[in-house]
Amino acid sequence: MTPNTELGWGEHFDAAWQAIGCPVAHETPGRVSRVDRGWSTVMRSADDRSPLRVRNIGADVAVGDWVIVDDEAERVAYVLERKSAFVRRASYEGDRAEADVLAANIDVVVLVHALTAPPNQRRLERELVLAFDSGAQPVIALTKSDAAIDIEGTVRELAAVAAGVEVHVASGLTGDGVDTFRAMASSGRTLAFLGASGVGKSTLVNSLLGREEMATSSVRENDQRGRHTTVATQLLEVPGGGWLIDTPGFRAVSLWLSGRGIERAFRDVFDLMDDCRFRDCKHDQEPGCAVRAAVDNGTLDGARFTSLERLVAEEAALEAEQERRERLSDRRRGGRPAPDDSDRE
Repeated sequence: MTPNTELGWGEHFDAAWQAIGCPVAHETPGRVSRVDRGWSTVMRSADDRSPLRVRNIGADVAVGDWVIVDDEAERVAYVLERKSAFVRRASYEGDRAEADVLAANIDVVVLVHALTAPPNQRRLERELVLAFDSGAQPVIALTKSDAAIDIEGTVRELAAVAAGVEVHVASGLTGDGVDTFRAMASSGRTLAFLGASGVGKSTLVNSLLGREEMATSSVRENDQRGRHTTVATQLLEVPGGGWLIDTPGFRAVSLWLSGRGIERAFRDVFDLMDDCRFRDCKHDQEPGCAVRAAVDNGTLDGARFTSLERLVAEEAALEAEQERRERLSDRRRGGRPAPDDSDRE
């Protein structure tokens, strides 16, 4: 039985399934629509009225994953290789060097900011690093256009650090601009919406779905911050085709190990670095530094370059922490190799 293409199944997952021998335990591969404290809700079709609820024992599962459930329909037996994943560092105390997968197998990452709040370039830069590293296409949604005062100014400030990423203005209340995102979700594609609490993400999602799926609340007048109205990450069907993953709002944007995310999010700065006189230029006091020259003449915002330096240092510290943990783990195993999760059944 062929997995349901309306759920987002495609060539990548077909190849991943074949690579492990096309196992079929309980029916066909299904897609995780929700994860709750060690339990996964797994859909087998777009109109599945009785999705499976199974354990995640020993499995790294996120909303959007394609999985195969065991014969008894009790646990996840296999997780198919992801084509993309939005990953940040776990933000809870005691587990700082663990990955937190917010959404898997997404086609478009929608980074949501509110037009009614001061533009936050530094947060957007961090989000773009994660979005580029996810393997999905990032786009930016500026919400609450119905209540905004200076739309053009906010668009201009955020577009200045958007690395060529599309910026779209929308209002979940009036519906203006929502069709742009509906078109992105056509043909079984999956959108993931991410942003801080209070930016209008849930209102935008409700408008996109055409129903009050997500609870909404007002923001504080003094700082425009809202409460966490989305309490769990969910995979939801978009009318007319496609899927979206809504995630709880989060204040901290903590980096995970980057591929080329930093380089792509700061493409303008890295282009300048190519013009420095010395290949090992530290961009401080060296003669012929194109970066310092750009900062001095005002063509590059000094705060943007400082932000890049902080992100590079943050990633280096994370890599060092990961290496330290691996060394400790090796000592505990007495030099034996770590077990291969692919051998688990």
